[in-house]
Amino acid sequence: MAELDLSAWEARCAAFLRERASGDAAHDHEHTRRVVANARALAAEEGAALAVVLPAAWLHDCVTVPKDSPRRALASRLAAEAAACFLRDSGYPRELVPAVIHAIAAHSFTAGIAPETPEARVVQDADRLDALGAVGIARCLMLGATMGRPLYDPREPFPITRPPDDAAASIDHFYTKLLGLAATMTTPAGRAEAERRTALMRQFLSELGREIGVAAP
Repeated sequence: MAELDLSAWEARCAAFLRERASGDAAHDHEHTRRVVANARALAAEEGAALAVVLPAAWLHDCVTVPKDSPRRALASRLAAEAAACFLRDSGYPRELVPAVIHAIAAHSFTAGIAPETPEARVVQDADRLDALGAVGIARCLMLGATMGRPLYDPREPFPITRPPDDAAASIDHFYTKLLGLAATMTTPAGRAEAERRTALMRQFLSELGREIGVAAP
């Protein structure tokens, strides 16, 4: 196989995305660029093949489904199908496309597809890292606001005596999903960065609790 000009293919993937509608506030084109940067860094640490990782990272959200849609669990599979058509029609090496498809399909938390290759593990971790840390806090609150959710339930701001319900308040999403993401990371480099970012999120919750007069769990 001739050597790939990955820079040129990245530009083509980015152009393909620009032709498609951006996702919600948490899944816009800037999210994609951050995931690509995360994936590039993790691939270097884990020895994953960039010829699979980079197109998968660029195209992982080329089809988006609203968070509250009953079809949400299908989003990564739909994105994988659209990416496969684009790559094949554009002349990407056909022997690499199945690995790209798997990495895209497996990246989603909601889909529950286990990543079976180093490249899929890198892309999954890269996407989940963007839900953590300072960016993760901002994304959570932005999305909650666009969906009309309050920051917290004033009757009980943190889910201490009640189960967390992220359909009712943005802060609950930390407890239903975000604080547990570090434990789902599948690469050592991803786990280390996720734990660092999760510590920052816990600091945010602690400070929020101090300011509203309710200790965060």
